[in-house]
Amino acid sequence: MASEKEFENLKPMTVKTLDEILGKPFKVLDDGFVRVVDYMGSDQSIVQAARVSYGAGTKKVSQDRGLIRYLMRHHHSTPFEMCEIKLHVRVPMDAWRQWIRHRTANVNEYSTRYSIAIDQAVKTDPSEWRFQSTSNKQGSEGFLEAEQGKLFSIEEDNLHKNIWDIYNKRIEKGVAREQARKDLPLSTYTEAYWKIDLHNLLHFLRLRMDKHAQLEIRNYAQTIGNEIVKRWVPLAWEAFEDYRMNSKSFSGLEMELLALISNKKKDEAIETAKKIGWIKYKDEKLVGNLERTEFEEKLELLNLKKPW
Repeated sequence: MASEKEFENLKPMTVKTLDEILGKPFKVLDDGFVRVVDYMGSDQSIVQAARVSYGAGTKKVSQDRGLIRYLMRHHHSTPFEMCEIKLHVRVPMDAWRQWIRHRTANVNEYSTRYSIAIDQAVKTDPSEWRFQSTSNKQGSEGFLEAEQGKLFSIEEDNLHKNIWDIYNKRIEKGVAREQARKDLPLSTYTEAYWKIDLHNLLHFLRLRMDKHAQLEIRNYAQTIGNEIVKRWVPLAWEAFEDYRMNSKSFSGLEMELLALISNKKKDEAIETAKKIGWIKYKDEKLVGNLERTEFEEKLELLNLKKPW
């Protein structure tokens, strides 16, 4: 049977730096926000779970840090699941559609069947209209000239006013809320309570903080990571940044090519790339290959020149 002292170590672990921001909304976009409603666990909870003991970890932060970094480095997920957090978010529907695809959280969303829709839609500044990416079918790159964007912003404002006038007229005439809402734009804000464990939250952040993620949801992810998670579990966050956000993985083929390039075996590297279909020519021009392009980006980070 556990002693009284051991049970004392089982008391809920609180984090002062997170307690200080409980309920505080962090603004995102023009009218969105993220705030912490509740949480459970801390860096110590991760350490405690990993050691499967009643103790609160070691007395030395350096030892706790080393263990957490080991767990992150070797993809041990269960200890990180011992921490949970509940957020209250206000987010545009188009970003929320991507957000809710992460089916690893408990969610309760604002219902426009029961309540009047939130009378706010995200607006686009004239300088914020983006071009479609030429290399990524689902992404964007670069910005339109502000003068051209100004016209789109004016049209957007007129469109929103027209849609909201129609919605409000339907409501005033007694049309059912569940039907009156059907023409509201994806830019309309929704709100939700979103509860998730740390392991799955970090997976969400790794994907949504990435430069390829849509800018709007990236803004939310960066706010959650830098303003909330960093305060909550600083040791886990440091390890996450090192081993997830700021690291690169190499496939077996990439490792083979990397060894050839590092040893200045240019011809062999080219032949290997040809065999795996990375090097093909059409009309004497190198055909684009996404896998090769991603490898070339890694070579650039290592200050190595591509051999082809």
